[in-house]
Amino acid sequence: MRVATSTLYQQGLASMNLQQSSLLHIQQQLGTGRKVLTPSDDPVAATRALGVTQANAINDQYTTSRNQANISLGMEENTLSTVTTVTQNIQTLLVQAGNGTMSDVDRASLATALKGQYEQLLGLANADDGNGQYLFGGTLSGSAPFVQGGGSVQYIGNTEQQQYQVDVARQMPAGSNGREVFQSVQGSAGYVLKGNSTNTGSATYGQVSTTDPTNPLYGTPLTLTFDDSSGSMQYTITDPSGNPVGGTPVAYSDPAQISAAGITFTVKGTPKSGDTISMQPASQAGTDMFANLKSVIDALDAPVHSGADSANLDNVIATGIRQFSNSLDNVLTVRSSVGSRMQELDALDTIGTNRGLNYSETLSGLQDLDYASAITQYYQRQTALQGAQQSFMQIQGMNLFKYL
Repeated sequence: MRVATSTLYQQGLASMNLQQSSLLHIQQQLGTGRKVLTPSDDPVAATRALGVTQANAINDQYTTSRNQANISLGMEENTLSTVTTVTQNIQTLLVQAGNGTMSDVDRASLATALKGQYEQLLGLANADDGNGQYLFGGTLSGSAPFVQGGGSVQYIGNTEQQQYQVDVARQMPAGSNGREVFQSVQGSAGYVLKGNSTNTGSATYGQVSTTDPTNPLYGTPLTLTFDDSSGSMQYTITDPSGNPVGGTPVAYSDPAQISAAGITFTVKGTPKSGDTISMQPASQAGTDMFANLKSVIDALDAPVHSGADSANLDNVIATGIRQFSNSLDNVLTVRSSVGSRMQELDALDTIGTNRGLNYSETLSGLQDLDYASAITQYYQRQTALQGAQQSFMQIQGMNLFKYL
């Protein structure tokens, strides 16, 4: 069989190129530490590695979202901690205001102190994150959620919450809106008593307690009205429609323990005919911390000239104490919710970290190079290339022209 010289050259060159290409491929593997450099190296491993890489990138994004949510919740927790302290300070001042030996000057001094707490509370309600984003504005976080005007504070934020996708199937609210914190009470708050500012008698009430929450009328707003048209002082309790609760009027004696709709409270003093006391569920008795505090401040600023003035002041203070007790419970409940979300984020971080480790381990198994095997193959390919080169040189020497 005759073999052309050109064929010998072509085959020799092809053999050397093949060996050199194989050697270069292994060199690239050693340089990158990856055994799959192109999808053609291992199509199945390349496809799986792409899916795992994408899943790992999504997991990293969840980690970033959790960090952002944790920062937001941490700032809210710090603010709510101060709100708790301010609310407790207000309660302390209200208890002091209930001291019957205080003069108008003393009460005015307490009113001034409460005004300071009012301004501090308003500042906390408009707290931001340092980047101009307000904590309690809901999704309208670009402007202050509480505005003061006309002697009152209005909430202009919304009741929606900013959501963070913190895991595959978990969206977490990263904050609380202002209405939820400063203008709400818990459903278990019970009743609040309120006196009528037009009362002319000296009747005062104590704190209300719940005795039977299963009572059919529990949760219904009621009104207690005093009347002496029969010749002796009596009182009647009516529902919102004006229907008497409990039948006929009841004779009043000082002090009187009054029970209705599953609640009990004590009334002392001397009421006048037409005086009223309202009994309202906490959610209907004024839940705005700013409005409730302003009512107490206004009452303390007003001079006391008569027994009726003193009784009305005592009733306003008693109502304020009850309202701020409910507000404190609400703030503590919101703080508890924030704390539970932060705890959940910690648990999700642990899960996310373990998931990331699993992804990394899977990617390592699919992509990482076995250096011992690769180095062995490198020397094998190097030897094969040298053999191809030497054999080509020997075949090239098989030429009759050199004998001429």
